[in-house]
Amino acid sequence: MIKTVIFDLDGTLLNTLEDLKDAANFALSEFGYPKRSLEEVRCFVGNGVRKLIERAVPEGCENIDECLCVFKKNYSENMCNNTVPYNGILKILKDLHNDGVKIGVVSNKFDSAVKELCKKYFGNLVDIAVGQADDVPKKPAPDGVFKVMKELDADKNSTVYIGDSEVDVQTAKNSGLPCIGVTWGFRDKDDLKGADFIIDNPCDIINLIRSM
Repeated sequence: MIKTVIFDLDGTLLNTLEDLKDAANFALSEFGYPKRSLEEVRCFVGNGVRKLIERAVPEGCENIDECLCVFKKNYSENMCNNTVPYNGILKILKDLHNDGVKIGVVSNKFDSAVKELCKKYFGNLVDIAVGQADDVPKKPAPDGVFKVMKELDADKNSTVYIGDSEVDVQTAKNSGLPCIGVTWGFRDKDDLKGADFIIDNPCDIINLIRSM
């Protein structure tokens, strides 16, 4: 019986792509660099915002740190402009909450943004949210997952991880947890190879978890 569910955030619970693209392009334009398309940014995300900027700037760029600072400031001020939960996600979180399941979020987005987004969109439906910080190595390292499990007093045998990318599949494996891969996010189905389950609709989450 599953008692704890740990979710990825971007591409799993929230569609954040437009706001990530806008903040990245704002930073790029500040330094006179060419802007990136939505599909390019889709391919750049998943490994943290520093990696997003490294991939977005022109090759050989030496002011990545400055560009990253501009991105983070702009994103912090505008990260709710176009971001929305995927259809059905709020109902799933409410159903899990009503079932007594503890809910955690682990993201490679910087920690303050993760906490603010979860608070704004999910309120008390998410018990704990952890983002990338100096003391929390980014996924696929399992540290964030272990931190959430410790805070929630979760047992590996009753915990499952849910995400939309190859990074999430590897994170689950590194954490020793079963993985549910979701196809409505930022990656293709082929990127979810190795997941224990792959689902195409948020409404499938609750039935699958209740059956595990």
